Amino acid sequence: MSKTPLTVKGAESLRAELQRLKTVDRHGVIAAIAEARSHGDLSENAEYDAAKERQSFIEGRIAEVEGKLANAQVIDPKLLDADGRCVFGATVDLQEQASGDKVTYQIVGDDEAGIKHGKISIGSPIARALIGKYAGDVVEVQAPGGVREFEIIDVRYE
Repeated sequence: MSKTPLTVKGAESLRAELQRLKTVDRHGVIAAIAEARSHGDLSENAEYDAAKERQSFIEGRIAEVEGKLANAQVIDPKLLDADGRCVFGATVDLQEQASGDKVTYQIVGDDEAGIKHGKISIGSPIARALIGKYAGDVVEVQAPGGVREFEIIDVRYE
């Protein structure tokens, strides 16, 4: 199985979620199950069914996060020496050629991506177009609305 790239912040976020799931959520659902059991007949107990379903979700999420962390290749963008190239973890300032609008994106793993936070997945069309390019290069991105051109203004490793 191949390693999945993850930034240091992304790995910290997953570790924090795992810690919360194991120490807070898991204990809370166990208490909810015990409370529901104390109400008597389990066959017609909606609270018990809901608590068991929640427990199943939490245990599944714990396994999923543990798998992601075990399979992660953690990359610290600050330690990269890519000579100004766009690589995983880089923060890239772009200017759209047609409108002149400027945007800033960090290229991150799938689990960390969130366009509202300026983080794009390594597998996204724009990230794939940027990888390997330098400041001053113009890239074409096949977007749902057609081809868009961006000029790379700056590449940083933060």
